This record gives sequence, C-alpha cells and structure tokens, in this order.
Amino acid sequence: MSDWAPKRFWTNADVQEVDGGFAVELDGRPVKTPAKAALHVPTQAMAQAIAAEWDAQLEKVDPNTMPFTRSANAAIDKVRVQHAEVADMLAAYGDSDLLCYRAQSPAELVARQAAAWDPVLNWSETFLNAKLEPRTGVIHVPQDPASLATLNDRTHALNAFELAGFHDLVSMSGSLILGFAAAYDHMPSEDIWTMSRLDELWQEEQWGEDDEAQALIAVKQTAFMHAKRFFDASRAG
Repeated sequence: MSDWAPKRFWTNADVQEVDGGFAVELDGRPVKTPAKAALHVPTQAMAQAIAAEWDAQLEKVDPNTMPFTRSANAAIDKVRVQHAEVADMLAAYGDSDLLCYRAQSPAELVARQAAAWDPVLNWSETFLNAKLEPRTGVIHVPQDPASLATLNDRTHALNAFELAGFHDLVSMSGSLILGFAAAYDHMPSEDIWTMSRLDELWQEEQWGEDDEAQALIAVKQTAFMHAKRFFDASRAG
C-alpha cells in the first residue's frame, strides 16, 4: 500500500458566495469535486464547515478528517445525477421498516420494542401522515400503499444535499421512519441511534459485548451523527 497523499499547497480556505449558493476557495482557487464539478453548496454554514476542514489539514491532506467535504462531493457527483434512484432506494425501507418487525418472544423484548417504537410509529401517522403497522415475526407483509406513497413523495422532495445526509440516517438506522425522525428533530439523534440498536443491545445484555463489533458500531454511530449535521447544514439559513 502506498502512503502517498496530496500535500497542502494553500494558505487560506475561504467561503465565497456564488450564483445559487456558496463555494470554497483555496487561495482564490475554487475547490472542485473528484468528478471535476464545481463544489457549490446550498448554504453558508455548509461551506464554512468544508472550509474549516481544508484549513485544518496539515502537511498532507487526509480525506478521513473531511466528512463534510466527502458528503458534499457525494451529493454533487453521485446523488444529484441519480436522485430518483437514491430516493426510490431509501423510500423502499418504509415497506420493511425496522420499527414494524417485532419479536414474538421473550416477553421483555416484546415489551421493550413496543415501548420504544410504538410512539415513533404514532408520530409517523400524525406528523408524516403515514401509518405503518407493526408485524410479528420476520415474514414480510406489505404496508398500506397510501402511506408508502406519502413517504415516497417526502423522500423524493429532498434536494441532493438533503438526500445525501438522509441516505446515511436511513441506511445506518435501518429505518425510514427513524431517518425522518432524525431529520425533523423529533428527538435527539443520540436517542434515535440507540433506538435503532434496540435488538442489538438486547443481545449484548444476554451474551456480552464483542470488542470488534463495538468498534464497528462506533464507526457507524459517528457516520450517523455526521449525517444529521450534514442534513441540518443543507437547510441552515
């Protein structure tokens, strides 16, 4: 493996207003995406976060320390050109949402799932106008088409930058409804993440934690929290 990495060649990273948004410039040179598109983002808050990442680089550039830059690149180079496909993929989570598939036993786990997940499904019915029904077991039972259509419309209405953040909120939690709950600030992101891991936490209580698995979970949690910050930055005034 090569340890080559691009070296820092600039002194200052600045934010500039452009038509339809904001750009980041390195000593007056605009930053571009890996696909050579202009890195224009919708809000000043997002541009400032990206500029701060570039400013924080030392002698060599480390993309692993630049999550806002990576997410903006993904929004422009990938999500924007495949918006419908990405939205369809995420909306499909609704028909097999994590919150709807319940254990048959033991009674304590059944009760814990109901206590944590039922209120979020109730919120979905009232706030999102999408009622999803819980199921027992793992056999797929289709949800109400009208509710799924409503969730599909909400997902497709997100712009490319919102959808880039929303992608990880949904995929990391395994739940379209938890993704919307995070996006719309229904509850703290930390609580939503914990709720998405309810079954895993139950297993850990029964059998103990695995160090390797915990390290992977920590990486996923970090990605989930960043996705929320990126989503919020895409809407910041």
